[in-house]
Amino acid sequence: MGKPSDLPAGKAAADSLSLHSNLGESSRNNINNDDLDTPETAADDLPPNYSEVESLLPPPIPAPTLFNTPPTTASLLVDDGKVFNEVKYGSQFWIAKSLEDPLVLESHIRTMAAFPPRPYIKLVGTHTETRRNDKDKNETHNVVDFDVSVELTPYLYSDAQYRKSWNQLRTVENFEKAKRGTIFRKRAPGTNQSIEVGGAPKPTLTEWCHRYAASHAGLKVFALQRTMVGFDEVRVKELLRALVHNTNYRGHLKVELVMKNSLVEVYNEARTNHWRLTSWIQMLFTFTLLFLFAWPYLWLRTKRWEVAISEWPFSRAAEGGGKEYVSISEEQWYNLWARAIYRAVMEKQQKVLDQSDLRRAQEPEPAFNSGNAIADGAFDLFRAGVGAMNEVNRQLGWGRDC
Repeated sequence: MGKPSDLPAGKAAADSLSLHSNLGESSRNNINNDDLDTPETAADDLPPNYSEVESLLPPPIPAPTLFNTPPTTASLLVDDGKVFNEVKYGSQFWIAKSLEDPLVLESHIRTMAAFPPRPYIKLVGTHTETRRNDKDKNETHNVVDFDVSVELTPYLYSDAQYRKSWNQLRTVENFEKAKRGTIFRKRAPGTNQSIEVGGAPKPTLTEWCHRYAASHAGLKVFALQRTMVGFDEVRVKELLRALVHNTNYRGHLKVELVMKNSLVEVYNEARTNHWRLTSWIQMLFTFTLLFLFAWPYLWLRTKRWEVAISEWPFSRAAEGGGKEYVSISEEQWYNLWARAIYRAVMEKQQKVLDQSDLRRAQEPEPAFNSGNAIADGAFDLFRAGVGAMNEVNRQLGWGRDC
């Protein structure tokens, strides 16, 4: 019924990085952002052997303690509240009569702002294959060569165990375009881009909550946006593209920053709002195409307050220039995860990497010893054959369209 509105490189690229600070401490760094190179797009063979290109990777460094999952939101439910969780990106939608009280709403927003977003760096490699079907016609299929993700949430804390971070909750500036109890985004009255006329202070969270509560709109939403700031996305994408290119991969590479758990919306108590957030009703309206009529109605009827932002800095400007980091820099993160990502790409994995992958990437390949000399010899012969195939693939490239 309409869902409520809501991420050829050379060896030097992998070898030239150096650490700028110790793990768990602030560091300062100036980074020069270059334009990203588009990966070369070209029969899906095995990728080159990991041991053959291991020298291209930076040296391993210890992994930090990963972020502990926060308490479940069930403990945050108000007595008359109901929460709807969106599965793919972790958005939360709340409905409760008590949340129409400005003091209760403000307390709820501040509580939810204390939970971080969950950013992921995601690398996906694909290529297309053309095959003959049963009717002797050509069909094109999209093949996923690898789909690897790494979560950045642990690095938004200086001490994850005690939840020490630089998180701050703010409201939108007067010159920012935002939905201020409106349908369309707009600036505050009397402002023009970054120039404020009259210099009136921006409303606080308390004021916005009172404005929301005082509104007589039949359908209304108060939204909290969680976001990561101070992260050099361009630089990290550049490093990861170079890392994958070192395998001589010729497919279509996509590197993106995916943000989960970034949106919290509070709806007023109304039957229509319950319907719009119920999964089976959403599916019914989708399959019957009734959403074509319902979506414009909901969009025009709903007044939105998208004015609260919870910022989680990865870094911030340091006094005297440069940057300081809450935990580690982008280059330290790359040095930490590059070996595991490289290995996962060449093994064609589709998963979210964790600490076990870090440990595995830093350990040598285990020797095969079954206690049977004939079996060991056969396995060594098989491994040598795979190595020869990988060497050919490394020279000619792998993952091309075919």
